[in-house]
Amino acid sequence: QVQLVESGGGSVQAGGSLRLSCAASGFSFSTYALGWYRQAPGREREFVARISRNGVLIYYDDSVKGRFTISRDNAKNTVYLQMNSLKPEDTAVYYCAADPVYGLDYVEEWDYWGQGIQVTVSS
Repeated sequence: QVQLVESGGGSVQAGGSLRLSCAASGFSFSTYALGWYRQAPGREREFVARISRNGVLIYYDDSVKGRFTISRDNAKNTVYLQMNSLKPEDTAVYYCAADPVYGLDYVEEWDYWGQGIQVTVSS
């Protein structure tokens, strides 16, 4: 069965860094675009970053541009999110997502989701 398992979350002070990983199984990883979303308490799930099948196409939300870096290792079936210069407003549950189509904007469009992992940034 399809699984996306996030890891690497935790608590950090503002200005610090974390690296999230999402290990995938049960589908042809290299043929899927991947994305990261986040959801803060009381808010809707929001887009963070996405990467195409071969890693050439990458897109970030303006709120994380220049601070976060998405990457993937198709040999390891894993997508990463390097988060630097973290701010308290980055506090959320972070989710990875997968879909054969690159460029999806809406949460409902993605085929597969991980269970999410908490990131907490204190001031």
